Amino acid sequence: MTQLALDFGLSAEPQLDNFIALGNEAALAHLQQWVAHPLRSPVPTYLWGEGGCGKTHLLRAVAQALKAQGEPVGWLDAQTLEPAPFDNAWQAVVLDDCHLYTAQQQAAAFNWFVNAQTPTQGRARWVLAAGALPPADLKLREDLRTRLGWGQVHHLLPLGEAERQTVLQRAAQTRGLHLSDEVMAFMVNRFSRDLSSLMQLLDHLDHYALQTQRAITIPLIKSMLENE
Repeated sequence: MTQLALDFGLSAEPQLDNFIALGNEAALAHLQQWVAHPLRSPVPTYLWGEGGCGKTHLLRAVAQALKAQGEPVGWLDAQTLEPAPFDNAWQAVVLDDCHLYTAQQQAAAFNWFVNAQTPTQGRARWVLAAGALPPADLKLREDLRTRLGWGQVHHLLPLGEAERQTVLQRAAQTRGLHLSDEVMAFMVNRFSRDLSSLMQLLDHLDHYALQTQRAITIPLIKSMLENE
């Protein structure tokens, strides 16, 4: 069955606290511990897994948490066409979508990595990276590929269909919504398996159901999509 992508604009800000960690508890605990104690000696961290498993959510959540603490962060992803030079004010470097990097982005990522791990004022800076493949399988320049595998490597597992339905049902209940089994199956099977996208869909369904004064049904979902 074809899955539909969603494009409703900006979704809720990713946070470590709103990441559903079923099967990925060790990775989440590691990130939470480091964010809570950013001044300790940093070990490079690399997250990998298929699309929709939460890699970007976690990276953005970490970056936001550090910025909230007054810690500047360097961010590089595949959409960054002209990477900035390394900034010594950065307290961490975050590299997303490493498997998609161009030669220019790989050069910048390597430069950022080396500079971040070179001690300044007695300590190095953290490097947090993510990609779709384990470090050994990345089609990147060798010096960058090997460095991405230096420290902690966590394989993120996607939520299964039953787990996604459970999470959606909990989220719906907190909003006072009732989702039938048919609606749940339709949402999980027809839309992106990315849980953040499904949560975004639920938010829009909540608003649309209030506006139209209708219960959430499959026809209502189709009607909402037709009117977007």
